[in-house]
Amino acid sequence: MTQRGFDDGSDEDDVPEWADRIKANVAGEVRRRRKKMGWSAQELADRCEELGHPIPRNVIANMESGRRANLPLVDVMVLAAALETYPVCLIFPVGYVEQTQELPFQHLVPTWDALRRFTGEEEVPGYDAGLVPDFELHASLVRTALAALEEEERARFAAKTATSRAEKEEAERRQAKYADQAISAKYRLRDLRKDGATPPPLPPALGDVDPPEPDTTTEERP
Repeated sequence: MTQRGFDDGSDEDDVPEWADRIKANVAGEVRRRRKKMGWSAQELADRCEELGHPIPRNVIANMESGRRANLPLVDVMVLAAALETYPVCLIFPVGYVEQTQELPFQHLVPTWDALRRFTGEEEVPGYDAGLVPDFELHASLVRTALAALEEEERARFAAKTATSRAEKEEAERRQAKYADQAISAKYRLRDLRKDGATPPPLPPALGDVDPPEPDTTTEERP
């Protein structure tokens, strides 16, 4: 299969269809990783079945040889798990495929650039990233709050065990500093968790971030 009509209006013959190129990327990387692990196609099929989504040996063989007509996303996800990698690494095999296409009728781009745009690591103007940036910020704030709480506890212990007034004052200064950092991170987390979407779970140490649920029970009267 070939395609014509690139995004700049030019034509080019004998260019593999975008879908064929992506399937070839996945097939080549599956084969490379399978051989690196010393597995036969049957062993890879067995592992896929263990993961709950059987992919027969002949299907894997046909995919690797380019004879398979389609490649469902669920197969890519299970093959990646079986081969202990990420699905995006099968689609965009950085270091093994120098250039690829991101969409039909587009010119080849470095595979590394395509992967970064696919994962959202490199922003594309006009694209909506949904709540991904909020979840990334949430994870960062959780790490900051936990680290501050840990340092606050260390400083508290240092203040209690200080052998001089100067040591005690320095420890208390650090304790107050980290306590402020923890409080600031918690407030930011609380604001971030108010946007109406289901937020990520919090570790027990940050259980006071969410306000307590209102008590809707009523006392029974005799």
